[in-house]
Amino acid sequence: MEGKEQDVSLGANKFSERQPIGTSAQSQDRDYKEPPPAPLFEPEELKSWSFYRAGIAEFMATFLFLYVTILTVMGVSNSNSKCSTVGVQGIAWAFGGMIFALVYCTAGISGGHINPAVTFGLFLARKLSLTRALFYMIMQCLGAISGAGVVKGFKKGLYMAKGGGANTVNAGYTKGDGLGAEIIGTFVLVYTVFSATDAKRNARDSHVPILAPLPIGFAVFLVHLATIPITGTGINPARSLGAAIIYNREHAWDDQWIFWVGPFIGAALAAIYHQVVIRAMPFKSRS
Repeated sequence: MEGKEQDVSLGANKFSERQPIGTSAQSQDRDYKEPPPAPLFEPEELKSWSFYRAGIAEFMATFLFLYVTILTVMGVSNSNSKCSTVGVQGIAWAFGGMIFALVYCTAGISGGHINPAVTFGLFLARKLSLTRALFYMIMQCLGAISGAGVVKGFKKGLYMAKGGGANTVNAGYTKGDGLGAEIIGTFVLVYTVFSATDAKRNARDSHVPILAPLPIGFAVFLVHLATIPITGTGINPARSLGAAIIYNREHAWDDQWIFWVGPFIGAALAAIYHQVVIRAMPFKSRS
C-alpha cells in the first residue's frame, strides 16, 4: 500500500481519532484546547495504513470478546447445577472483564470501541469520520460472527441446544421492556465512555486519577447484572448480530431489531447528554 512505510514511521497516527478512547485520551497537557470536530468524510484516511490497522484491531477485539463471553455463557447453560458454575455474576464479569482488557489493549490503535453503539455515539459527537465509523461497524460485526462461529465449532450440538448465547427478550417481559432495558443499558455504557475519555475533564479534575478502560468495563459488568434476566443483555449490536447469525433460529431473529434500535437510541441520548449538558458546564471559574 502506497505510503505504508512512511505512515508506520510516523507512528501510524496520521489519521487517528480526534479524541481516542483509553489511557491515551488522558495524555494531553493540562492546558486543554478543544480539538476540531472530525470531518464527515476524510478520503485521505483510505490511503493510510493506520486506518486499516485500526479496523483489524476492532475485528480482533470483537472476535476475542465474543469467543470468551459466549463460551462462558455456554458453560453456565450446560451445567445441571448453577452452583458448580460461575453463574450470572460470572457471565457479567466475563463481559465486563473482557471489555476492560480489550479496551486497554486496543485504545491506542483504534480507540477500543468494540461496539457499533459506542462508535455511533462517538460519531454523533464528531470524534471520528463517517468513513471510519462505518468501517469500524463492519469489522466489529465480522469479528463477532467469527467469534461466535468458533464457539459453535467446538460443539455444535451443545451450542444449538443451549441457545448459542443469542439475545432474546426473556419470558415474562414484553418487547417494550426489552427495548427500554437496551436503551438505558447502552446509555450507561456510552455515557461512561464519554466521561472516562473526556480530556477536558482530565484537565479540569487532574486530582482524580483514572484509567479509562476500568470504569468502561465496570459499567458493562453492572449493566449485565441488571439486564441479563430481561434480554440476556445486548447493548452491543455486533455481539447480538454475531450470535444470531451463527445460532440462526427464528426466535432469535424476532427480537433482533431491539438489539439495534435500543443501543443506537441509548448511544445517541448519551452523546447528546454529554455534549449538551456535561460539556456545556463552565470550564473555568468566572469572577
